[in-house]
Amino acid sequence: MKKRKILVTSALPYANGSIHLGHLVEYIQTDIWVRFQKMQEHEVHYVCADDTHGTPIMLRAEQEGITPKQLIERMWAEHKADFDGFQVGFDHYYTTDSSENQAYCEDIYRQLEAKGLIVKRSVEQFYDPVKEMFLPDRYIKGECPNCHASDQYGDSCEACGATYSPTDLINPYSAVSGAAPQRRASQHYFFKLSDMRCKVFLEKWVFESLPSLPGSTETRSRLQPEAANKMNEWLSSGLADWDISRDAPYFGFPIPGTARQKFFYVWLDAPVGYFGSFRNYFQMHRRTEADIDEFLRPGGDTEMIHFIGKDILYFHALFWPAMLEFSGYRTPTQVYAHGFLTVNGQKMSKSRGTFITADSYLKQGLNPEWLRYYYAAKLNDNMEDIDLNFEDFVLRVNSDLVGKYINIASRCSGFILRKFGGKLTDTISEGNRKWFNRFLFCQLNEEDTFLGRHVSIAQFYDSRQFSKAIKEIMLAADVANQYVDRMKPWVLAKNAEMDAELHEVCSLALNMFRILTVYLKPVLPKLAAEAEGFLRVPPLTWKDANSQNRLLPDGHQISDYQHLMGRLDQEHIEQLIEANKTSLQPAIQPGQAMQSAQSTGAAESPSSAPPFTKQVKREKTETSDGPPEITIDDFTRIDLRVARIIQAERVEGADKLLKLTLDVGSGQRTVFAGIKQAYDAERLKGRLTILVANLAPRKMKFGISQGMVLAAGDQDGGPYLLQPDTGAQPGMRVK
Repeated sequence: MKKRKILVTSALPYANGSIHLGHLVEYIQTDIWVRFQKMQEHEVHYVCADDTHGTPIMLRAEQEGITPKQLIERMWAEHKADFDGFQVGFDHYYTTDSSENQAYCEDIYRQLEAKGLIVKRSVEQFYDPVKEMFLPDRYIKGECPNCHASDQYGDSCEACGATYSPTDLINPYSAVSGAAPQRRASQHYFFKLSDMRCKVFLEKWVFESLPSLPGSTETRSRLQPEAANKMNEWLSSGLADWDISRDAPYFGFPIPGTARQKFFYVWLDAPVGYFGSFRNYFQMHRRTEADIDEFLRPGGDTEMIHFIGKDILYFHALFWPAMLEFSGYRTPTQVYAHGFLTVNGQKMSKSRGTFITADSYLKQGLNPEWLRYYYAAKLNDNMEDIDLNFEDFVLRVNSDLVGKYINIASRCSGFILRKFGGKLTDTISEGNRKWFNRFLFCQLNEEDTFLGRHVSIAQFYDSRQFSKAIKEIMLAADVANQYVDRMKPWVLAKNAEMDAELHEVCSLALNMFRILTVYLKPVLPKLAAEAEGFLRVPPLTWKDANSQNRLLPDGHQISDYQHLMGRLDQEHIEQLIEANKTSLQPAIQPGQAMQSAQSTGAAESPSSAPPFTKQVKREKTETSDGPPEITIDDFTRIDLRVARIIQAERVEGADKLLKLTLDVGSGQRTVFAGIKQAYDAERLKGRLTILVANLAPRKMKFGISQGMVLAAGDQDGGPYLLQPDTGAQPGMRVK
């Protein structure tokens, strides 16, 4: 097989918060894929880095009384320890705050400028007169212009889902200082994504077929079907220019020729950080410029593959390839997007103890390979979310890893060690050969067409269908355990005349264990290394499952068996949840300093969690126990009606909104609701909900919203649509 040359990256974690179990989905997924490719003996380089620039880093460092560089150095060490603890085997883990990254950013910028793809425009923004800085949208709060909910962010309302400009907010204030912001104009730099050259290139790049891989006849796509469909929506609706600059003060790289008054927006230099990390890694290993260019410049057959969360697809499938194409660099070969993590079917929650950091998981003594295996058993090649169900987690680890895989070695090794001096035999009778073939081959169809399991499992690993790979591996483990159960070595051991058969049975079972170790090694690298030590074999590669002579040689010596993995008990989970409950910090009180958001990917992104904010005096006072009291007359002025959702549609260009067509008894209404991340549009059809029917219509850029549906939610979860009891009909008034 022709060997592949692949540069692989995961999205850069932001250096403003801890790695948690949701982040680990991506890094474990990537690591499994990379380890499998290396077992195939392909040349693979897996690089990553901390994403270190932006306003949140600058403000947090200021709050802690340290420099931004001191903060990012500390966070780098914490992140690296977390990744090491979960056996995420980066070939190099670097930082975006590097000379290599800055040089690439400046070169890309100059190349785009030379091609007429950089334009300058005046932009009006909010300015904090106390902090003397322009404010990103998420650092401005105020009253929603649509539903009038207080303390909403400058880009969207969490109460009603409306999106708007920060200048639309009522009574806006700075989330940094609490001061009323001023509107000021500033010159910004834009990447002209709207240029026809970009559109033509992206339409070709997204939808063109890639050559098949060595040994395969199947063509490949750059993006998953769901991602390609999303790209088609964006391309069809028209591409807007991208603001790539921020004003001083800002922690980042200054734009050349601006006298350090303009800086590259963090989302520009974050993906370029892949290149900076790769260059630093190759230079450390004394690789030449030609070696570096082989991976980063067009031409040749090297590949560049990105693993990302679906929330940052926009940056990696629009901006990033267009920037690279017109600045003379290699564009991504493929971009693999994954979904989010839920815990017990809900968003991770600090109050419930399910917002679990990597560090807390490790400190509680839980085996990181338990989680690696569980994620692998859930992951597939699409963008669907996966759920960490703790009850299922316990059952699957104990049943599969301990009860099936480890069980083979623990049941058979003792007989080999006690009766045969730890030496295996390669004798295999005809009857045992049939069992071994059942183990090695899987049936493809009812016509008894068979395929080597190592082939089918390899295909599943390569296509990121890890859950299917795990299923096939456990089917093989079932055969091995059925074989041991049928042959009953514990019975054979009681009769010395059966020693030859006992030797053969236990040797064959341990050979099955060795092949299962090959299959599981990408998922369980540490356990596999311990199994290799027990079996006294060199590091296993995929060839060891593919070899024509799959048995270890006659007389092969094994080591004394030491228990390889313990059971996962419910107590482990309870202690983990309790530890994360008790580790919660008290809620930020008005007047306290602001804490910044954390996100996977880059700062100030749409996926960033909202920052805690310093409150300011409001015109409408609130009691310490909640909102002010109202009278029955106040309540009756709100016309609440039962409505049936007869159509739910995604809204092009909106990350949070669904367009709902409602039957309200007397007719139909159109409402835009910010529930896209919580509900599948198709499953909403026919459902009853509650509508605020007399809310003034609001003109949005997507259309006119004729009311508002009610939902519950807080920082721990939601939104959850309100639904009336059985018997309620559209048009009925709620009173």
